[in-house]
Amino acid sequence: MTLAFVEDSPSAVPLFVVDQDICDSWLEQQAAPVQNWARSNGFSGALGQALLVPAADGTPERALLGYGSVAKRARKRFPLAEAAAKLPKGDYRIVEGLPDDSAAREALGWLLTGYAFDTYKATSGNTARLVAPANVDASAVQALAQAEQLTRDLINTPAADMGPQELEDATRDLAARHGGAVSVITGDDLLTQNFPMIHAVGRAAASAPRLIELRKGTTGPKLTLVGKGVCFDTGGLNLKPGASMGLMKKDMGGSANVLGLTQLILDADLPIQLRVLIPAVENAVSGGAFRPGDVLTARDGKTVEINNTDAEGRLVLADALAWAQEDAPDLLISMATLTGAARVAVGPDLAPFYTDHDADAQALAAAAPSQADPVWRMPFHTPYETMIEPQIADLDNAPAGGFAGSITAALFLRRFAGDTRYMHFDIYGWSPSAKAGLSKGGVSQGVRALFASLPDMLSLES
Repeated sequence: MTLAFVEDSPSAVPLFVVDQDICDSWLEQQAAPVQNWARSNGFSGALGQALLVPAADGTPERALLGYGSVAKRARKRFPLAEAAAKLPKGDYRIVEGLPDDSAAREALGWLLTGYAFDTYKATSGNTARLVAPANVDASAVQALAQAEQLTRDLINTPAADMGPQELEDATRDLAARHGGAVSVITGDDLLTQNFPMIHAVGRAAASAPRLIELRKGTTGPKLTLVGKGVCFDTGGLNLKPGASMGLMKKDMGGSANVLGLTQLILDADLPIQLRVLIPAVENAVSGGAFRPGDVLTARDGKTVEINNTDAEGRLVLADALAWAQEDAPDLLISMATLTGAARVAVGPDLAPFYTDHDADAQALAAAAPSQADPVWRMPFHTPYETMIEPQIADLDNAPAGGFAGSITAALFLRRFAGDTRYMHFDIYGWSPSAKAGLSKGGVSQGVRALFASLPDMLSLES
């Protein structure tokens, strides 16, 4: 089911959003049947409360949703969705109580509450559907929800059905719907066209490694997006334990997030030159797998000593970034499920990002709250550069010691971005538990904040 608003109709149930701090006074202003029904059912406006008020014939006359207090709302990303998720199937129209400054965010949360990954189920779930609030841009909110839906579906799909070929297919489908062009370098052609690290990481798998490129637009600022597309990560010869391998279908989450952002950009027809690069591989185990102790040579000539084959994402990104900067983009952004260290630092909700450009960081941080898309700036701490410099090669893909793992990975990638204005996201791409608007499983991080801040970053006219 596509996440979208429904058309208004006489059957849509009027919905009243009630702030807990004013619930008593609000109820006193209502007709006696409404007031009595609410009080007898313990409705207090508490966050997450949902109550249908029946008409004389037993059909819903209205619905009341508890909006909680300011303090309680601050603890939730989509406060209204807490209550909306408890409504029975039907269509609803908000008529009162939703603040203008949070209407778009809450409407998005409502749509996302309807998401379910039901590809492998015989039946899909039922949801309460929303008429677009009068004070929101319905098409813009729907576009955000549908980009999130794309990202979640890609991440949630098992690796058997979302390998390098299927990731290429998804990119081609997105480009075809928007008039974009896709080209792909596959298998041994990666060697002849000088992408040796992408080839090395993916050569052991049954599905050939590839570098997917999508382009759209010939005028305006150049924006290049690079997404890590490791469709499954066994860890290679440094094999992961079974418990750590269980979520590795999500190791292509960077590419899924990039494709969600790409869909938003194409839907909005931003006046830019968009380029998307996805190194798509499976880090598998076979006789052809690359080995600990190997020294690989990247596209730009830098050598990398392999101290752990489970630090493969930065290798495929390195070749893609080296190619990206050859085109001199105005802004280069990479997104990757890169390090466990980032999760230890900020947990699963926050999207840590790196940039040397303060104005870009400020634009992103300013946009994030209204998009319910929390981000957190991390430092490109240059003194740590020595930690990624081994004795026998230019770079080390897995520095010993265990300190600053996300920072050293980001510094590794920065080496391949050259002098380009560069931003890197080390995301998790997964919600470990279900919350209002966030189903358990794949999720986008940083996409909405980036999309909202791109006009500032690229100096686009509003």
